[in-house]
Amino acid sequence: MRVRLAPSPTGTLHIGTARTAVFNWLFARHHGGSFLLRIEDTDRERSRPEFTENILEGLSWLGLDWDGEPVIQSARLAEHRAAIQQLLAAGKAYRCYASEAELTAMREHQAASKQAPRYDNRHRHLTPEQEQAFIAEGREPVIRFRIEDDRTITWTDLVRGQMRWSGADLGGDMVIARRAPADRIGDPLYNLVVVVDDAAMAISHVIRGEDHIANTAKQLLLYEALGVEPPVFAHTPLILNQAGKKLSKRDGVTSISDFRAMGYTAQALANYMTLLGWSPPEGMGERFTLEQAAGVFGFERVNRAGARFDWDKLNWLNGQVLREQGPEALRQQLLPLWQARGWVDSSSATNPVHADPAWQRDLCELIGASLTLLADGVEQAEPFLSLPPLQEGASQQLEVEGARPALAALLDRLPEGPLAADQAQELLGEATKAAGVKKGVLMKSLRAALLGSLQGPDLLATWLLLHRSGDDRSRISRCL
Repeated sequence: MRVRLAPSPTGTLHIGTARTAVFNWLFARHHGGSFLLRIEDTDRERSRPEFTENILEGLSWLGLDWDGEPVIQSARLAEHRAAIQQLLAAGKAYRCYASEAELTAMREHQAASKQAPRYDNRHRHLTPEQEQAFIAEGREPVIRFRIEDDRTITWTDLVRGQMRWSGADLGGDMVIARRAPADRIGDPLYNLVVVVDDAAMAISHVIRGEDHIANTAKQLLLYEALGVEPPVFAHTPLILNQAGKKLSKRDGVTSISDFRAMGYTAQALANYMTLLGWSPPEGMGERFTLEQAAGVFGFERVNRAGARFDWDKLNWLNGQVLREQGPEALRQQLLPLWQARGWVDSSSATNPVHADPAWQRDLCELIGASLTLLADGVEQAEPFLSLPPLQEGASQQLEVEGARPALAALLDRLPEGPLAADQAQELLGEATKAAGVKKGVLMKSLRAALLGSLQGPDLLATWLLLHRSGDDRSRISRCL
């Protein structure tokens, strides 16, 4: 059992490619097989090493470890050209000298006649004399693979069942190498190199998106012509936007690095991508790890219909993961974000207590239950780590009759040393009684003073945490 992911380093790791990686990884791990990686960098103009780095980093971040070293496709050029030479020698491929102007005229005629675009195989049977005449003109040929119109290509797809494709629907003889002088072989093209590389890597199953189905028909003909046993194919559903169209950059965030920057966790994103086209067994629920999914994964539960991207479900999963992690794991993830703001480093923090891991851990426990994204852990921690401005609602609350006298009474009773929960409750009762106000007035006013807002986590826990850092006294004082 050997599967592969074969991304092109012409852009950052896309969520569609990452979902394909997830399905390959789950299938390999379920069967105890190998998950291999091949970087298809033969597009010389668009391939960039920084994109390769982004892809490898994104897969590692998601927890998708691969077996062995990645295969670099461009390093296998000699093997690709050898396969083309084999096809030429067997008469299964030929040099086509049709110029770009001739091909354009052919397509324009087909469009005017309302015919499907296809190559008309005009140079399939050139005589040696005709070839020499074209060479004398200075024409450089492409190399085309013969595709007979009367062929029927069939395969059993693990997702879609029995598939049939007519050779007449494949657009005529297929280009497998770009233009080059007639005594050379130009740069090999996608369908040819994929077949050669998958055969060399002994790939047993090719798992990829349904947009490759037409390529599969062409590639099966190449496997046959090269005398190689083809792999089993599985074509997974596309990821769709809310309008039912293929998810694209126009829909906003599609890069794994963008999701990461937004504050999504690797566990939640990998979990969610597994659900994009696959239905877990009954009783498993929708929240699980990759390892748990690998234990039950199979293509009998992969849907044929496109999978619509649901932000609400991803957000729900991300919140679940953040709550499951515990305060220390959450602190480790939030710490770099807080450090970037200069809040918690001992050298830059305005309050040395903010640099205390135990205090940070208790802050994470306090805010963790309300987080959806890691970025929320910056927004919700800010009132604890820097002096918050008084929002309009907080300012209005401080104008309520008895609000300031109640805060003053509380401040008078506030101890310099540690404050326990039961002691804090007693102080609230005493201050309320001294100021002659209802307890609700003091509670809302205290929240306004401490956080600058009327919303936030549990008030008592908030007060105790801010008291430990010594921030409660100054915040109450500024409101009097």
